[in-house]
Amino acid sequence: MWMYLAPVHRMAQHAVVDAPAGVLYGLIADALRWPVFLPPTVHVEQLEFDGASERLRMWVTANGEIRSWTTRRVLDPVAHRVDFRQEVLPRPVTSMGGSWTVEPRGPERSLVTLRNDFAVADNARADVDWVKRATTANSRAALDNLRQLAERWRRLDDLVLSFEDCVHVDAPAEPVYDFLHRFGDRADAVPGATGIDITEHMPGVQLMTVELAGADGTARTTESVRIGFPHAGRIVYKDIRDTEQPALLAAHTGEWSVEPDPWGAGVTVVARHHAVLDEDGVRRLYGDGADAVRLARQALRARLAADSGRALRLVREHAEGALARGV
Repeated sequence: MWMYLAPVHRMAQHAVVDAPAGVLYGLIADALRWPVFLPPTVHVEQLEFDGASERLRMWVTANGEIRSWTTRRVLDPVAHRVDFRQEVLPRPVTSMGGSWTVEPRGPERSLVTLRNDFAVADNARADVDWVKRATTANSRAALDNLRQLAERWRRLDDLVLSFEDCVHVDAPAEPVYDFLHRFGDRADAVPGATGIDITEHMPGVQLMTVELAGADGTARTTESVRIGFPHAGRIVYKDIRDTEQPALLAAHTGEWSVEPDPWGAGVTVVARHHAVLDEDGVRRLYGDGADAVRLARQALRARLAADSGRALRLVREHAEGALARGV
């Protein structure tokens, strides 16, 4: 009696980066910030962490599809290395893992290598080719964005913007969360939207497509992936496509959180934003220097806060109105 073992396929990609090895390792090790830094990563939840190893639940886009898995990572800050092995995998992948390594090439120059190995059920050629394409594209995108981020390490903190706004709602958590989950029922939930479509690609994972009127009168389309955690009262999201990318905005993720009041009188709905400024947009609109970045941060925050503020008001009107009507 014998057992067939699918062959293991190995891949490696490299990038030379004008940044210190410690900076690069820090960006690689901080996976919770990957959604706002690396385009394929939609969301990361840290399930366990003991200082040297961690388990992560990750949602990513791959070849236009949304995939999710659980990964265990071992962190070695001295060797500037992170090993990873996926534990729960989407079919047809049966194993996948690899490593990030950073080798100093000078005080402010490093070689980053991303290695991957994988196997698929029965070693089916179509499945192997699909995984290779997805892995190659995502690895290349990850390395390219890592390089761009690391080479701006002295000013990166000024380009990253995080803030939150909130509103109190005199209603139970369930209808409030339900309204946020079904944004597509209200076309006015997004300012300027002419239509909103929400489809569920897998349990708890939605793709929200919004049609808007573009600046020149043409149609504009945006897409975001939304992941719901109903028992925790959270919906996290990431903007993944915009046919008319707004100036100043290089990346944007966010979260809606429904937090019951400790005294049981209602809930607080929190809108959280994490964004990265687009340097070309900053220079085009405000010029160079610290003052230009400060003005750009203020303008971007005001725009994002206005959008989510409108949604927060709609949430309160809907939930409190339904409660008053006894719906």
